[in-house]
Amino acid sequence: MIKKEMIAMLLAGGQGSRLGVLTSKVAKPAVAFGGKYRIIDFPLSNCINSGIDTVGVLTQYQPLRLNSHIGIGIPWDLDRNIGGVTILPPYEKSSHTEWYTGTANAIYQNLAYMEQYNPDYVLILSGDHIYKMDYEIMLDYHKASNADVTIAAMPVPMEEAKRFGIVVTDEDNRITDFQEKPDEPKSNLASMGIYIFNFSVLRDALIKLKDQSNCDFGKHIIPYCFENGKKLFAYEYNGYWKDVGTLSSYWEANMELIDIIPVFNLYEEFWRIYTKSDTLPPQYIADTAKIERSIVSEGCDIAGEIYNSVIGAGVTIEEGAVVRDSIIMKDTVIKKNAKVTKAIIAEEVVVDENTEIGVGEEAPSLLNKKIYASDLATIGEKTYIPKNVKIGKNTVVMGETEPEDYTDGCLESGDYIIKVGEM
Repeated sequence: MIKKEMIAMLLAGGQGSRLGVLTSKVAKPAVAFGGKYRIIDFPLSNCINSGIDTVGVLTQYQPLRLNSHIGIGIPWDLDRNIGGVTILPPYEKSSHTEWYTGTANAIYQNLAYMEQYNPDYVLILSGDHIYKMDYEIMLDYHKASNADVTIAAMPVPMEEAKRFGIVVTDEDNRITDFQEKPDEPKSNLASMGIYIFNFSVLRDALIKLKDQSNCDFGKHIIPYCFENGKKLFAYEYNGYWKDVGTLSSYWEANMELIDIIPVFNLYEEFWRIYTKSDTLPPQYIADTAKIERSIVSEGCDIAGEIYNSVIGAGVTIEEGAVVRDSIIMKDTVIKKNAKVTKAIIAEEVVVDENTEIGVGEEAPSLLNKKIYASDLATIGEKTYIPKNVKIGKNTVVMGETEPEDYTDGCLESGDYIIKVGEM
């Protein structure tokens, strides 16, 4: 029998609906980040940098681009004969078939995958957070504590604590209470959704709760282990960690990469972030270009101006165009004299000449006030925006739009145009 000390199970099947049109055609872990990366690159890179060479990636929602990106795991040195990376979608069974209905249910449905490696420990990860963590140090802590379950946790502002699973600990960091998104939190130590389980403990809990509807780690598995006397410890993490689950947090995390002293550093030699990269020519910067405090990826053709922005691979910004405080994803074209201010523009978008994006004053969203709740203009992938139109703040555009879609050539702040796909 194959024997691995610890394997990782990476939950990457979520839609990420709070990212709006950015995830209408792609799973959240496959959304671009930092110019050349995708969100899932960060936990995958953490695994190989931590010496974990066996990773099961659980996919479900819109898996095509994610699966294509991961492939057989070559960029992360996870193309192994024994172990490596394995894509684990839901599958048809002899007795019944079901989608993954919760985080723990997804892991339960892949017990056979875990059992083939006979691990001592299983690391449970989310595929949609930006951070660097050495899981080997967390495992050493788990062993030293003689824990059954270790939960990575970090302090958050008390006013934000109700959004998280909250752990209460004693002086030895043993967990004495656990609250899942409480109205009145007892502490500000928030679970990061990163767990190390003794495999025997995890297996027992999953089997005992296999009939639990929408079985989830925070709501069901952790409370079950706690109530049954298992030793739960908190591993306090004080580094950078970001849940890029909203448009504003996603934009902020990208902007933090270009600070003079970045809060999250992509350039560290000792902890590299790996990704699948296309074979692209070098970037070309014309004599008309002006670039300040920005990331510009390979394959770009820049003749316009870029300020405080993150530019993906293969982007074209033509002469006279100005991009400020924005995220422009791969293969997008910003044509002559277009102006883009505080926008998130997805892949393969064309912004035609003399168009202005991000103008006027912020207004409440007419599409969805919970998702679109900032002054960002959000443009979905493969969108065409015609010449000479003006698009306000907190707006959404997706699809092949035409001049007549814009009243008097304008899309007012808070308004939207959705011509294809899901909202």
